[in-house]
Amino acid sequence: MNFDPQTLTYDEKGLIPAIAQDHASGQILMMAWMTADAVRRTLETGHVTYWSRSRQAFWVKGESSGHVQKLVDFRFDCDRDCVLVVVEQSGPACHTMRQSCFYTAVREGAEVELMAPLTDPA
Repeated sequence: MNFDPQTLTYDEKGLIPAIAQDHASGQILMMAWMTADAVRRTLETGHVTYWSRSRQAFWVKGESSGHVQKLVDFRFDCDRDCVLVVVEQSGPACHTMRQSCFYTAVREGAEVELMAPLTDPA
């Protein structure tokens, strides 16, 4: 049976949350949104494609920064309303130059920065 992206459950705007996870470390890298066409493009090309809500356009991760996400595995949850893209991440995943967008935690009631931006080797 072939997979049809339309069988996933999208919100009223046609979006589904997509969590990116590093295949080697298991670290959660980021969360973004996908449309059915973004899912299709991701599966066809092997390069993770999201939907930018601010630009109202497809966004291939890394096309401008070079920090690409190559698809290793594509999964969805039991309710079919959230996807997990397991990726090979090149460079930082976050636009703040951190490895993960989830770099802030709350510890004992205070915000704590868990990781600093990566330095540019150039």
